[in-house]
Amino acid sequence: MMRRVAAGLTVALFALVFWHIVGGYTELQALRPLAEHYVIQGPLELGAPNIVTGILITYRGFDTLGEVAVLFMVAASVGVLLKEESNATAAATDEADPPRRPAGEIVRTGTQVLLPMILTFGSYVIVNGHLSAGGGFQGGAIVASGVMLMLLARPGATLNVALLSVVESFAGVIYVLIGILGLVLAGGFLDARFLPRGEFGAFFSAGAIPLISALLGVKVGAELSVIIDRFRS
Repeated sequence: MMRRVAAGLTVALFALVFWHIVGGYTELQALRPLAEHYVIQGPLELGAPNIVTGILITYRGFDTLGEVAVLFMVAASVGVLLKEESNATAAATDEADPPRRPAGEIVRTGTQVLLPMILTFGSYVIVNGHLSAGGGFQGGAIVASGVMLMLLARPGATLNVALLSVVESFAGVIYVLIGILGLVLAGGFLDARFLPRGEFGAFFSAGAIPLISALLGVKVGAELSVIIDRFRS
């Protein structure tokens, strides 16, 4: 009885807090001064129509570097833990056990149709992140989803994890080097203005932002693909 009363009181308190949050919400009629500064000055200073990508890559480049480092540590930790578990499972499994059941015809046919489209769309999101909604993180996740679909359609296939690790590390090194170039040649770490801004809205524009976005896409796509492969095994 006491547990039910305590649970009821907890639910009532959460409902009260939620009601105050919803009841006190008012839609802003104008941007705050800081947001207004970024909205107006961001495209002028960076030459990137997509303000979000410009802020993530340039104004808060250190935070983006930290996020990429966290994702790398997660991928490395998952790889180490699941690799040891998969090796122990494989050693304990009898060789006479049946192989993995192949995917159905619908999955295989759907993969043949959708996989090229997914990879193309992911690449498009990566390279156009400075012009429209998207960027390296979003495009890398889309590419990794294509890899997951491929592994579902081919249960016996294996990814070259060593090659993906090299590609991911190489992209990370170039990313840091570009950040240092921005520190030396421009106004700070990952300041993309050390390259010409070009024409506003053009594909080759916004300084080094497209290059940084592409490196982020390669790095995120490789890391998530490794995580997916480890969970599968």
